[in-house]
Amino acid sequence: MKKSGKEKGTIKVQTPIGENETERLEIGDRIEIHGIIYCGRDAILPKLVRLIENDTLGTIAINLKGAVIFHTAVSLAGIGPTTSNKVEIERSIPALAKAGVKIHVGKGSLSARTVFELENYNSLFAITPPVSALFSDRILYQRIVAFKEEGMEALYELEVKGLPAIIAIAQGESIF
Repeated sequence: MKKSGKEKGTIKVQTPIGENETERLEIGDRIEIHGIIYCGRDAILPKLVRLIENDTLGTIAINLKGAVIFHTAVSLAGIGPTTSNKVEIERSIPALAKAGVKIHVGKGSLSARTVFELENYNSLFAITPPVSALFSDRILYQRIVAFKEEGMEALYELEVKGLPAIIAIAQGESIF
């Protein structure tokens, strides 16, 4: 857990996130994310990894450097976190972190191996409660940027204002 006994306020995190910015965040920190984030889960995260591995990520209009990926689908009902330790999602985290993703947002615990990989790539994992109504109020706009054929599980780009999360894994430490 956090090393200091002092309670911190909510920390504003603006995307894209700078390489050194993740170093100031600790497990237990409450954050609010502002700016562009990407949303995807089991159907498209492995597709993103294949694009990275094939050096064809440039064929879709996204930039993962300093990005936030929220493990969710986007529907008319809103957005809410999906379980991040699903095989397809957790396997994608190291490759996405290596490609520049700085914060992965979802729910549930991750393996010790993924904790190690996050630390290796100076990337973090944040959890957020499944409160769709709260998240819907934080979305300024949304659009599909890739994999439209996947419907609500397509890769979405959202602009958010104050999306809440709590850092759960940072610098090799985990709350789980």
